[in-house]
Amino acid sequence: MTSQRLETLRFVLNEGAMLAMMAIIAAILTAAMVMQYAFGELPCPLCLLQRVAMLGVCFGLMQNFRNGFSDRNLGYSLLFSGGLGMVAASAPEHRRGAVISAAYVIGYVLQAACALALGAIATSAGLLSAIELGILPLVALAVGALLLANVGRRQPAVA
Repeated sequence: MTSQRLETLRFVLNEGAMLAMMAIIAAILTAAMVMQYAFGELPCPLCLLQRVAMLGVCFGLMQNFRNGFSDRNLGYSLLFSGGLGMVAASAPEHRRGAVISAAYVIGYVLQAACALALGAIATSAGLLSAIELGILPLVALAVGALLLANVGRRQPAVA
């Protein structure tokens, strides 16, 4: 086979696999919604979290369809699912829904505030200045998240 035909075959198989994954996730979510709303089966908190995680994975797959295949898109969907898992694991069971909702609201408000502030800086002082100023809070936020994620972890016993 020529390299052009191999590349076309690889593209078709990749798109087909992503479409199959999205179809399977859509079928699972549809079945869950039908069981909940048509048959009155109330989902457990873990089931609700799994639904949101599946939506996050679908978001990454949709980004692959929209922008072409990229490890970045897969990483985004895995970060989405992992972040929800971390929030859910740290929240008390009876407050899990409220904690996840609060995490979304806070995340979106911070994202909007940063985008507006950095957009204003880029417009007035230039893109390089906005990037330089935007990296500092981003690094501080990442370090803070790492510290918060590791607070309270048990240290392994020394033999």
